[in-house]
Amino acid sequence: MTIRQYGWNEYWINQWNGLGIQDTVSEAIIPGRITGDFGSKYRITTDDGEQWGELPGRLRHSLEASGEYPAVGDWISAKSADGGPLIIHSVLPRRSVISRRAAGSQPREQIVAANVDTLFLVSALNDDYNLRRMERYLIMAWNSGASPVILLTKADLCPDPEAKIAEMELAAPGVPVHAVSAYTGSGLESLKHYLGEGRTVALTGSSGCGKSTLVNWLCGADLQLTQDVREGDSRGRHTTTHRELFLLPDGGVIVDTPGMRELQLWDDEGGLDLTFADIGRLSQRCRYADCRHEREEGCAVKEAVRSGELEAKRLQSYRKTQRELQFQAAKEAKSKRKSGAGPVQKSASSRSRKYGWRREAED
Repeated sequence: MTIRQYGWNEYWINQWNGLGIQDTVSEAIIPGRITGDFGSKYRITTDDGEQWGELPGRLRHSLEASGEYPAVGDWISAKSADGGPLIIHSVLPRRSVISRRAAGSQPREQIVAANVDTLFLVSALNDDYNLRRMERYLIMAWNSGASPVILLTKADLCPDPEAKIAEMELAAPGVPVHAVSAYTGSGLESLKHYLGEGRTVALTGSSGCGKSTLVNWLCGADLQLTQDVREGDSRGRHTTTHRELFLLPDGGVIVDTPGMRELQLWDDEGGLDLTFADIGRLSQRCRYADCRHEREEGCAVKEAVRSGELEAKRLQSYRKTQRELQFQAAKEAKSKRKSGAGPVQKSASSRSRKYGWRREAED
């Protein structure tokens, strides 16, 4: 096993060289990828195999407020000494960051996974199917820097999966949509385009939508525990309780994440406009450039709703999400002013993607 199997390539080698890391006489500093996040411990894959790793206490404390902890998918440098666990020394600048607002009253970013090329947004073709929820997942995906792909699982339970695909394509302009069934094996060929050596894909979706079953199916082995969903509402319990990365048999890696009962969005970096690109195009025909699409005369968006070109529920979802993100941004700014953190900066995901973070590990 080598870290090249996990995506280590010339790009990451150049990033590593740019850090200017030097070994010391007593400690070797080596590259690795975080393949498991277990809270206080991380599973890290290096050229020496899988090892446990951890953050030094002072670094953990300094990162607590920002939420910029290392995440599954991160490439890291780590100190190896005395046969103990690896001590994480730095995280290489991220290419993409999938994040959401962490639970709690204080605005804080929670990073779900990093350095993902393709994000599979999973929804089952049973009572889990929900267009409005998928719009929220799309905003998260577009904000992350990863390419979104929608997977409609359990296609064998749906009498007309093609109709659901067409409906979802209207709600997700320009995003590929595939109906798959691990039970019958249908749809697997359509996913191979996104997989392969050096590529990282991740799965996200609500509890019981079939993510763990998909991981087992794509990996060709029972790596993740699966559970039946409740008959009444097609919802399941959290089968996956932590974030984990697995090797795919034909190359590349896949990240499984715990199911989300509710997705609270973090900062918007253009994801809202990309998700509702159809409303954006319509708004260009509005009489007023600052039209809010409510009571203004000459509103092309409202006219599209009246004519049936645009679904009223989609416009309602756009307005609701826009207000939510504006409220979230105002709350974050207020929290920063109250804590004396200075002017509002870019989100943690933006800073991480551009700069990464590095701090000498301290015992």
